[in-house]
Amino acid sequence: MVVDLHNHTPLCNHASGSIETFVQKAIEQKIDIFGFSDHAPMNFDTHYRMGFHEMESYESEVLHVKEKYHNEIEVLLGYEVDFLEGYIDERVLNREVDYLIGSVHYLGQWGFDNPEFIGEYHHKNIDEVWERYFEAIEAMVHSHYFDIVGHLDLIKVFKFMPKKDVRLIAAKAIKAIKKANMVIEINTAGIRKPIGEQYPSHQLMELIVEADIPITFGSDAHEPSQINLEKEAMSAFARHYGYKKCATFKNRERIMVNF
Repeated sequence: MVVDLHNHTPLCNHASGSIETFVQKAIEQKIDIFGFSDHAPMNFDTHYRMGFHEMESYESEVLHVKEKYHNEIEVLLGYEVDFLEGYIDERVLNREVDYLIGSVHYLGQWGFDNPEFIGEYHHKNIDEVWERYFEAIEAMVHSHYFDIVGHLDLIKVFKFMPKKDVRLIAAKAIKAIKKANMVIEINTAGIRKPIGEQYPSHQLMELIVEADIPITFGSDAHEPSQINLEKEAMSAFARHYGYKKCATFKNRERIMVNF
């Protein structure tokens, strides 16, 4: 089966294409299970996410296309939730969805993956930045709010790489992910970014497979043309590490399927 669980909509204010257009493109790409996981509302950096008042319409429209196209594709409903201390909101965590992706996009007030703030890297110790990032990932995992870890090594997006071995930096976070029984996504968005590769890296995949952590797949598409890019390469990437099954979800329950 072809599974793609990480996709956005125009409600996040930095994506284009209607929800229906996304589904039609997913059908064209022969995806079997397609999930919407748009940026959940949060009272921080509100320009880059839907508002709380838009959650009902988002869910209603996704459920509409789920029913409309049920003979051609399975559509799932989720959210990508930013983990940021002091801003986690029960109104998001308690939604009736198929899954929640937990992601880290901020270190304190710094949106480190936003090109607007790339200059901040030049004023910081890069090893310390990476360590802070994976500490945030670990804290997100310990919250037990989420089903999937989004783009595990997003901090590499602009190619500011640590001098320290990334496997040493990430080891505690990956152990926490295993203990929390979470899924890690293979996310292709990095291929479109300066880093030019999927999340996670080959180095981190060594730790992930050693820990026997399940995987899933996500395009992280912000427009229909980005759906399922590099699908053969990403399937081969996962198989290289011995994976034959990937995770999908229904009502927060994980289901493993062959890919």
